[in-house]
Amino acid sequence: MSAPALPAPHTTPTAPPAPPAPQTAGAGAGAGVDEAAVHALVRDWYAALDRHEEVSGLLRMLAPQGLVMQFPEGTIEGIEGFSLWYETVTHLFFDEIHDITAVHIEPPDPAPGAGGVPGAGGELVRVGVEVRWQTRRWMAPAATSQWLGFDAAQSWTLTPAPDGSLRILTYRVDSLTPLPGSAPL
Repeated sequence: MSAPALPAPHTTPTAPPAPPAPQTAGAGAGAGVDEAAVHALVRDWYAALDRHEEVSGLLRMLAPQGLVMQFPEGTIEGIEGFSLWYETVTHLFFDEIHDITAVHIEPPDPAPGAGGVPGAGGELVRVGVEVRWQTRRWMAPAATSQWLGFDAAQSWTLTPAPDGSLRILTYRVDSLTPLPGSAPL
């Protein structure tokens, strides 16, 4: 049995349905959660990934201590682990597009070391993120690249930085559903 023909480079096979407009579930998110800051971090994160920004630009969005990220290919820990992972994926995937389809902000939890008192040392913010990821991948010595498309559900935990910004402390890909016509990951 022969493999199905791949789409021409830089084209998307039969356009998948457009992602739904981004939604926010923030009602009841809890006092003290800056929803605009959460949305800005999510937006800035994916914009940086799509641009293949230098790793230093992404590190400013990550917690410098205690970082844990779970991807389909494995779990990475710390800034060094992230930097190595990022170098690998930016040399594998290109023409990336992340369309944010939903952001769900949960009530905050007291941060570790805060003595269980919200606001006494910062609060952890749990966020559910839904994103449609489309990209191309070329794997030597293939004559053409492959299109990949997935709807991803993710869980993030954000922590406040000393400057008051939010940073990603944990990042977990909960599910990855292929779009029609996508090559496997």
